[in-house]
Order: sequence, then C-alpha cells, then structure tokens
Amino acid sequence: MAATFSFDVSSTIDLQEVDNAINQARKEVGQRYDFKGARAEIEFERTEATLTLTADDEFKMNALWEIVQTRLVRRHLPVQNFKPGPIEHALGGAVRRVVTLQQGIPSDAAREIVRILKDQKMKRVQAAIQGDQVRISSPSKDDLQAVMDLLRSQDLGVALQFGNYR
Repeated sequence: MAATFSFDVSSTIDLQEVDNAINQARKEVGQRYDFKGARAEIEFERTEATLTLTADDEFKMNALWEIVQTRLVRRHLPVQNFKPGPIEHALGGAVRRVVTLQQGIPSDAAREIVRILKDQKMKRVQAAIQGDQVRISSPSKDDLQAVMDLLRSQDLGVALQFGNYR
C-alpha cells in the first residue's frame, strides 16, 4: 500500500509580534512632528483580536493606519489578515477605526481552496476542511508541491502558511 503525504494550509498571526509592531508604531507617532499636540491612539485588544485607532480627523487616521501597516510589514506580519472597518465619528470630533485580525482560514476561502483543486483536476489530491485550516493529501510529493505553488499564485484574501508536512 502506498503511503500518503499531507500538509496543512493555515493562516495565523503571531499576536506577540503584533503587540511589538503596535508598540513601535506608538513610539513613532509620539516622535512625529505632524502628530504633536494631536490625538492619535492605538489600542490592541489581544483577547478580541482587534486594533482600535483613534485620531483627530480622517487625514490623521489614514496617516496612523499607514504607520501601523509599515510596522506590521517590517515585522513580517501579513497585512492581508488585518481587515480595517469603516471610519466612524467618535465623541469630541474625533474619528475611530476598528481593525479586526483574521485568525485562521475563513470558511468561504477554505471552500475556494477545495474548488481550485477540483478545477485543476488533480485526481490524486484530496482536500479536507478541518475547522480553520485545510489538510491536503496525496500519494505523490510532487503533486503536493504543485498544489503549494498553485495556492501561492492565488489571491484568497488571507496570507497562507503551509505546515505539518508529512
């Protein structure tokens, strides 16, 4: 009987690295001249996996979000997994934006992965959705490498990591 090989496709974010990036962004905001005397706050709720950005106006909000994105990229965090909400008006003329962190592969993206594999008509490749990750198995390691290349070329709205390769 031939052995089957498999790997897991997941999408995770290291929350400690997010915390470090947010702390760096706070330091940069405190040192920038255009934020002197202005209201600019970044709050990170680890348990809810959300960022709350507060600024004086929409211009400063966009600059604040750009600073946060820059720090996330420098720490090698996938910006695709950060979903910014709409800019809301808060008390005192300020504006607020809530950014949610996407942990795991959403169910529609997991179904899209399965559909992509079926459309490629790879006969010996099996995909199984397991909660917030997808396990892909095949008796051929070459087929699994081809699947990895195929998934890297797709834009599913979240950053994909491949792990647990057996």
